Amino acid sequence: MQVQNSDTGDADVIKDGAAERSGMPERRSGIKGWLDGIRSTRTGALTLKIVIGVIGTVMVAGGLIMVPFPGPGWLVVFAGLAVLATEFHWAHKVLEFGKQTLHAWTEWYKRQGWTLRIIVLVVTVAAAAVIVYFGLLTLGIDVIEIAQRFI
Repeated sequence: MQVQNSDTGDADVIKDGAAERSGMPERRSGIKGWLDGIRSTRTGALTLKIVIGVIGTVMVAGGLIMVPFPGPGWLVVFAGLAVLATEFHWAHKVLEFGKQTLHAWTEWYKRQGWTLRIIVLVVTVAAAAVIVYFGLLTLGIDVIEIAQRFI
């Protein structure tokens, strides 16, 4: 390919030719390429780290608040750690530890007999019921008093 003078307005042709001859890897596409572009400047990298840190922290804190209640508390905690792990190595280590611990507990639980499985289920449901009861009580709603009216 013949290199043309950029004064003629063919700067893109020159850049493409230089890129083809370059030993550098291609730029990633999609979200990873977009994040690489943001990280390419010090200001962008710091801003991204702060934004990811705030979003991930809010998700983890919200998930931990939801853990005792019925719903996706742990799922939100793990999702928040996954967000944090995109920028922070410590979060990646915590996420891996959490996944390994969850997997080990699940495998242990699968090996147990039906009696222990039912006991774990009853204790879990009882704990959730107590937490919901006291949560409603703090809002001024006494479920036991309301139930006694109907009995």
